[in-house]
Amino acid sequence: MTRRIGILVGTALLALATACAEPQSAPEQAPVPPAQSAPADDPADQSGRIPPAGSTPVPDAQLETAALPEGYPVEVWTADGGATLGLGAQEGGCGKASAEVTEQTAEKVAVTIVETTPAKAEVCTMDIRYVTVTAELKEPLGEREVVITTEQRKS
Repeated sequence: MTRRIGILVGTALLALATACAEPQSAPEQAPVPPAQSAPADDPADQSGRIPPAGSTPVPDAQLETAALPEGYPVEVWTADGGATLGLGAQEGGCGKASAEVTEQTAEKVAVTIVETTPAKAEVCTMDIRYVTVTAELKEPLGEREVVITTEQRKS
């Protein structure tokens, strides 16, 4: 009987010692700093939203942007005496933005901002970039209305 009590006491002491031992911890990792992002109106990080030096901004009254997604950047300007139309565009991840003039009349110029993404799935970042795209016009823009739409395509 004494032997049984000894075994029970020994087992209890072993269990107690194991429970009180310091737990094994994972190696310490350096703290991860919080992600830094520029405010939506910070021009330092959004060069595609700022018309380049020497360009002429197109007045808002001359723009038709109802077909653009909500929150899409709207910056439009001309350069080269009005023959080059510049636009701020948005692209993200593996996407690449471009501009296509789809119609030119005496009253309006229709431009589609196209974001082309790879047809095959790829690993892409989840960022949004504001870039500048340009389109060459047959004649200077003048007072014509600029109608802007967007389109997504696969390459």
